[in-house]
Amino acid sequence: MEEIKIDTSSREELKDITARVEDLVREAEIREGVCRVYVPHTTAAVTVNESADPDVRKDILDRLSQLAPKGDGYRHREGNSDAHIKSSLIGNTAQLLIEEGKLATGTWQGVFFCEFDGPRTRRIWVQLAKL
Repeated sequence: MEEIKIDTSSREELKDITARVEDLVREAEIREGVCRVYVPHTTAAVTVNESADPDVRKDILDRLSQLAPKGDGYRHREGNSDAHIKSSLIGNTAQLLIEEGKLATGTWQGVFFCEFDGPRTRRIWVQLAKL
């Protein structure tokens, strides 16, 4: 298992980590396999989505904030229940295929770390397996 450390700069953001994950795949010299990306945090997530238009990231964050607004009378005393809910909605794991030594993604797809309670220093675990 490999670890990526990432610093986030705002409370909520989607950071494109595709290049960092691709670097790990290349270094592992895996031709065909599986790449699992896991976020070991309860107020963060990982997703695969469009990477060409930054407005997609904004739209995702805006809609999640409508679904789980900050400070909406939650019981959790730390004041970040909205972040826990957003993390649960998106999920903490993404799985991608590796083909010909590269991540097998669609034309516009990228891998995004989703911060919902930043800014913080976060960890992302990447597990690579040959098929």
